[in-house]
Amino acid sequence: MQNKNIILYTFLLSILVTSCNSKSKKAIEKNTPPNIILILADDMAWDDSGAYGHPKIKTPNIDKLAEEGMRFDQAFLTASSCSPSRTSIITGLYPHNTNAEQLHWPLTPDKETFVEHLKASGYWTAQAGKWHLGDAIKDRFNKVYDVGTSGFQLAPDGKKAVQKGDGSGCENWVPLIKETPKNQPFFLWLAAVDPHRPYTDSIISNPHELHDVILPPYFPDTKEARKDFVYYYNEITRLDNYVGKVVTQLEKQNLTENTLILFISDNGRPFPRDKTTLYDGGIKTPWIVKWPKKIKPNSVCKNLVSSIDIAPTFLKLADLEARQNFKGKDFSILLTNPEENIRDNIYAEDHWHDYEDYTRAIRTKEYKYIKNFYPDLPNTPSADAFTSGTFKSMMNLKEKGELNEAQLACFKTPRATEELYNTVIDPYELNNLALNPEYKTVLENLRVKMKKIRTNTNDSLPAFRTPDEFDRITGKPNSFRKRPRPSKKEMAKIILNMHETK
Repeated sequence: MQNKNIILYTFLLSILVTSCNSKSKKAIEKNTPPNIILILADDMAWDDSGAYGHPKIKTPNIDKLAEEGMRFDQAFLTASSCSPSRTSIITGLYPHNTNAEQLHWPLTPDKETFVEHLKASGYWTAQAGKWHLGDAIKDRFNKVYDVGTSGFQLAPDGKKAVQKGDGSGCENWVPLIKETPKNQPFFLWLAAVDPHRPYTDSIISNPHELHDVILPPYFPDTKEARKDFVYYYNEITRLDNYVGKVVTQLEKQNLTENTLILFISDNGRPFPRDKTTLYDGGIKTPWIVKWPKKIKPNSVCKNLVSSIDIAPTFLKLADLEARQNFKGKDFSILLTNPEENIRDNIYAEDHWHDYEDYTRAIRTKEYKYIKNFYPDLPNTPSADAFTSGTFKSMMNLKEKGELNEAQLACFKTPRATEELYNTVIDPYELNNLALNPEYKTVLENLRVKMKKIRTNTNDSLPAFRTPDEFDRITGKPNSFRKRPRPSKKEMAKIILNMHETK
């Protein structure tokens, strides 16, 4: 009898121990912060992948990322320009609050980023690829593999050295994953140069063809435009190949289950009326999140998110408090409940980028309101798009009087001071409703929203207009053009001197 009791007690004890161990293991797993990887494309439009319905672009790895995770259909950036967008993402601030709102202005050392807080909490933080943030915040990362804005390794003197890898900016992504320490969560900022210009031949083994190109209606259907788009598509495919390599390497290191991957772009397509504008072609972004531990496959979120929401969300996922100065909202609840609504609108801005501009936008699920503060200026594309085959063909057709109303948008001056679009029925934003009396209430409501955001975030017109760096007729550099770009303080002196000279 006694032996039977001993056996019974032993059996019950083993169950208890097993149960406790199991609960303890689950508690540890529950409290284990995820590894976080941000993959940042450079100049990729939101709908230029199979995941968002493009039937021709070869993006099997990005598509698979969406199949295994969540696709966001209403995701937006705070800027339509490379460096201001990136500085906004890393600081959780709108570009006008970063002191780096104009192209090539670096972040100043006083600016707080989410990265140093991840690092202080025990994350190993590292970057590989296009940097474009300035040198002052590199110490927020444990390791930085910086390449220049055209995919070149930077020489010690700051000038371009020999090209490293294939020019994609992605060659250190997989090696960096191999360097991640064991038993320590990590955050990786993986930034491509693709599909940024300039473009070259023979970058992928299965290039696209002219007949693969799908042109938005604000482009003329010319051979030059189609060739330009083929190059752009090819760079997206090269980027896609690296996305696949990242996923494969995570699988090899058994890191897949608790690693969150967020794939976005820094701004829209590097073509006229897209990049450097506040139309959806400039500020709407692909936004795909894969996290097997939490996110159901083939999930779709149709609610609004902004790139300014990334900083507070990454800290929340690491079980950290969002910083008080962050302007974004934590979107982590959408990862498990995509029906939740965290915001009613997004705010976006366009500053100087090769050419002077100052434009603001409010975007809801249904409407886009744009305020052009410098309506005397045409919507001139960025300098690299200006010299493209697409824009050259547009200028030739303009001289012949063969562009339609939508295709003339980059040349119009003065521009409308206000623009209003119903993005549901007019996704290419071609029909300006600002003067339509039927939309008076909508227009007034969005005006109020914009005024409130501008007041709350201290967004105001600069004291001086910044001169164009390139000529708007020829595209040639102006005499005062300087690289690296002058700091904010230096630029203020240049502008002041120009005004005094006048």
